[in-house]
Amino acid sequence: MLITGASSGLGLETALYLAERGMRVYASMPNLEERSTLETGARERDVSLRMLELDITRPASIDAAVRTIVQETGGIGGLVNNAGTRLRGCFEDLADDELRTLFDTNVFGTMAVTRAVLPAMRAAGHGRIVMMTSVAGRIGSFGVGGYCATKFAQEGLGESLALELAPFGIQVVLVEPGIVNTTAWGVHRVVARGANDLRGPYFAWFHRAEQLADAFVRSSPIRPQDVAEAVHRALSARRPRLRYLVGRRAATVIGLRRHVPGELFERFYFGQLMRRVLR
Repeated sequence: MLITGASSGLGLETALYLAERGMRVYASMPNLEERSTLETGARERDVSLRMLELDITRPASIDAAVRTIVQETGGIGGLVNNAGTRLRGCFEDLADDELRTLFDTNVFGTMAVTRAVLPAMRAAGHGRIVMMTSVAGRIGSFGVGGYCATKFAQEGLGESLALELAPFGIQVVLVEPGIVNTTAWGVHRVVARGANDLRGPYFAWFHRAEQLADAFVRSSPIRPQDVAEAVHRALSARRPRLRYLVGRRAATVIGLRRHVPGELFERFYFGQLMRRVLR
């Protein structure tokens, strides 16, 4: 199993969780100097895994990592597309270079790694590809339009790949976590430069939305292990579902959107959100 972005957060927990359950795990990250937390976790949980350098924005890095796995194991049984970045800020505050970095990582990087493993999976006649998307790939929100756009793109890619790859025995699964308290909300939080401009037209609203988001993070009952469990089910189930939502809040919101008439849902859900942001 190849896991991208395994140096921290959900990727780190997923790598350890899968290794604990007997899977042969290749935990990758852009820079192996970032491996100390994963090494500590592996020692504490008495598991063995292989750490690889893999930068999903660099084709040569992707090819080298995939080639190493194939040479050492003969193939790739599963890929967990977890690596990605975030960008918070209202759309007018997002600079072109920030958006390009976001899409190069979350969309084009995910595509590149997926493309690289497919020849080995097709040759074997089986494989699993897990897309770590988000509830943000199913519903937009204030101040995260760029990030949501990349997650919506991953959802569309995953659905299409599920159809295209089925004849080869390759299954694609989307894992959609709700809000999880990880380093993405702390040291790895990425806020657009323009969002911190006191003169910006969205400044006060955006920072109010950030306060609300932080409150949701603090109260979220979802643990990284819950997401890792969903990934394990996606990789090990005899007949996996296309989607695994993680978290009751996420499931409730998506369920409401599915069953409540569109105008009523938008008035209730988005209306409530905007009243809290603008007050």
